Amino acid sequence: MPTPIDPPRSPTLAQIAALAGISVPTVSKVLNGGTDVSESTRRRVMASAQELGYRRKTRARLGDEGRIAVPLIDVVVKHVEGSWISRVLEGVEAAAAADGIDVVLTVARSDDHWMRRLLRRPSLGAIIVLVDTTAAQLNMLTTANIPVVVIDPITRPPADVASIGATNWDGGRLAAEHLLELGHTRIGVVGGRRSELSSSARIDGFVTALREQGVTVPAEWLAYGDWDREQAHRMASAMLSSGAARPSAIFACSDFMALGVYDAARDASLSIPERLSVVGFDDIQESGWATPPMTTVQQPIVEMGAAAYRMLREADRTTSPRTPGGSAIRMELETRLITRLSTGRPG
Repeated sequence: MPTPIDPPRSPTLAQIAALAGISVPTVSKVLNGGTDVSESTRRRVMASAQELGYRRKTRARLGDEGRIAVPLIDVVVKHVEGSWISRVLEGVEAAAAADGIDVVLTVARSDDHWMRRLLRRPSLGAIIVLVDTTAAQLNMLTTANIPVVVIDPITRPPADVASIGATNWDGGRLAAEHLLELGHTRIGVVGGRRSELSSSARIDGFVTALREQGVTVPAEWLAYGDWDREQAHRMASAMLSSGAARPSAIFACSDFMALGVYDAARDASLSIPERLSVVGFDDIQESGWATPPMTTVQQPIVEMGAAAYRMLREADRTTSPRTPGGSAIRMELETRLITRLSTGRPG
């Protein structure tokens, strides 16, 4: 009979301590989210743990025999303002409640305090929403054996981190095709942030559809509103001050910024849609309450939250959400155009 091969042993805390040049108790504090450790020491410990391939012992899993069930997941957000994040939380909470699992909401500040809070909790995993996490932070969660799913990632996540979003490129294309069908050729765009994946994808899909019909967006009519209503107001006001050469339509990469375009149109005494058509993106509740109700590209926000939860539960049962090829799952849910009263033929 062949001699059985023992599985490789996980690195010990002593080995991590030796490599980092610090004590074993300090290593234990860092790996369990202790607060009385300097940032430089914390980084040395995590770098050493990652170099050695250390993984903290698997936490209690829901449904494992002989283990304590821990019905808790973390949702980490950048802020709690606005109905977009509320609808994501609605989807996560409803799906988690159906499984009898509680949701803990954590707001990510500018430092790593939120990371230490996650390390101290026996969570089944973390759903990260609109937080621009660094590779070091995601590696820390991996080392701590905390499964992660990112909703609407700001930058492209590492290959081993699962993510979910919407078909942003297709959504931008839908917005452009709608305005082209109405006869618009003088069109402005208000993006979110230049470097963010969702904003750049929406703009790229939009301008690609225009370009295919021989329509271009002048450089002075492409601005970035930082996802902020007031800044979008200023960007749109600059476009609308062009007199007779002003755009006849503006596409904003979020409904919240589209409301800023509404503000600019009101300031310029331009009626919507008679003299300016406006298309938003998201289909938050405020878009239907606007005057007039806003044409927008709907992304399934509640469904994104629920799907992220299901992906996280799958990670909890295995090690991380993965495709058959072994890479982390990247899911995009379909967008669709919702036509209301903010768009019409050029006036």
